[in-house]
Amino acid sequence: MIDLVVALEAELAGRSLPPGIRVTFCGVGKINAALAAAAILARPDCRQGMNFGTAGSLRPELAGQLLRVSRLLQRDMDARPLAALGDTPFEEGAAAGVIDLGGQGVSLSTGDNFVTAPPELASDIVDMEGYAIAKACMRAGVPFACWKFVTDLADEDATANWRDNVERGADAFMALAESGGLTPAAGSR
Repeated sequence: MIDLVVALEAELAGRSLPPGIRVTFCGVGKINAALAAAAILARPDCRQGMNFGTAGSLRPELAGQLLRVSRLLQRDMDARPLAALGDTPFEEGAAAGVIDLGGQGVSLSTGDNFVTAPPELASDIVDMEGYAIAKACMRAGVPFACWKFVTDLADEDATANWRDNVERGADAFMALAESGGLTPAAGSR
């Protein structure tokens, strides 16, 4: 079973997923995402974790696109001088900072803030859940994939643009799912 974690029901807009994909709505933010990831990873039939949701971008050419995430960062972990921005202090390896899923895709930085100006830790797109789910799957040794639809340009109009475009993201994700593009190998480690 592929266990898909999505922050808000609005991000799937009531769409039904193909067989073999089970959805869990987690709510907004890293803590809610980590709790949901722990729950899916405790299921004996979970063979892959996946995250879909909306994202903002500071790159206008990415607006309105469904993107595969290949690199995840934690933009609001700031324990300087104990660790570099984005790194969790006293942790080693990939668990400490950047999670590389490999393959083609964009970089995503996760933090518990709705981005409306460029964050200090640069990435292609920004969200509030992806890194937490990826880290939980990585720690559990479960393959993980992440897909984000860019609804806004992470600026002063982000909230209104998110509301206007969230359903377009659901359409794009469902088209990918129905085409078989969410195979276990896509985005797996």
